[in-house]
Amino acid sequence: MATQTAVATKDTPAPRTGTGTGTERTTAVAGGATGADQPAATRGRTSIADLVVVKVAGIAAREIPGVYDMGGGLSRTIGAVRDRVPGGRPNVGRGVKVEVGERQAAVDLDLVVEYGVPITDVSRDVRENVISAVERITGLEVVEVNITVNDVRLPEEEEESSAEARVE
Repeated sequence: MATQTAVATKDTPAPRTGTGTGTERTTAVAGGATGADQPAATRGRTSIADLVVVKVAGIAAREIPGVYDMGGGLSRTIGAVRDRVPGGRPNVGRGVKVEVGERQAAVDLDLVVEYGVPITDVSRDVRENVISAVERITGLEVVEVNITVNDVRLPEEEEESSAEARVE
């Protein structure tokens, strides 16, 4: 059975996301014919917003042991403040940028790794997990996952931060 793919891209104003654009892009990855004579699975279209790919990639990257945080210094600082605000939700898209085409996606990640873990091993594991998750969940082919390690989390940093949060 031949699969028909229809692609439609729609730009609509939306709040800023981890994609680095001021608009939310939607890519139709599957579409088909209409009518009662068509199989149920091919009636209608499926559209995937870029934000979905950002979130899937962000969650997949954070699942890997050795990844302490994601994003650049300023982004992490703002994220830490946001996480402490009552009712605030963590931003799983922080440190993730995506470029989504008709059938393919490219992902850029900014990571902070824990001291002592081999960066090349963590990068390989993150890359494999992100590609697997994005391809499995969205059906898009991931052509590349570029990783930038911005910082290393030192064990001493944890001791300093716990001393500041101490209550008398």
